[in-house]
Amino acid sequence: MASRHIARSIVMQTLFEWDFWGRDMDKLNRLRERNIEEFGAGIEEEYGFIENLVDGVVKNLDKIDAIIEKTAPEWPIDQVNLVDRNILRLGIYELLWSNRDEVPPKVAINEAIELAKGYGGDSSGRFVNGVMGTIYREIGEPGKEQISKPKEEKKEGSVEKKPVDI
Repeated sequence: MASRHIARSIVMQTLFEWDFWGRDMDKLNRLRERNIEEFGAGIEEEYGFIENLVDGVVKNLDKIDAIIEKTAPEWPIDQVNLVDRNILRLGIYELLWSNRDEVPPKVAINEAIELAKGYGGDSSGRFVNGVMGTIYREIGEPGKEQISKPKEEKKEGSVEKKPVDI
């Protein structure tokens, strides 16, 4: 599993617990540190990334929650499943506030969907995909024409993967 994906899992876990325990700001740093210690072995280079994501989501929480309520009006924020709610918070923060050179929009969306599939319920992936896709279209689909860079050269006999548009 890639270190950034693990880092996002730690962020989601931290936000989930923080939200579950009543959003106590005094507990936030302790939760983050405990989750990094418990799940972050081998990804020390991503600790700053984790810290920036947690802090960014918390700093922009009211704006992010308003976006979720606007994008999914049939689901008031406190009725959205706790896991889905915090995955959306993380994904929306990355989509709207992260450096696009570091985290392209498609990466933010795909990572949120993968977290939802891995940690959410049966319909979480579809729900997160719908919300994130709506926001992506609302902001003008930045990077839509960008073609993904191959991670490694094509090996003989391997099947070439085509980039998928969202």
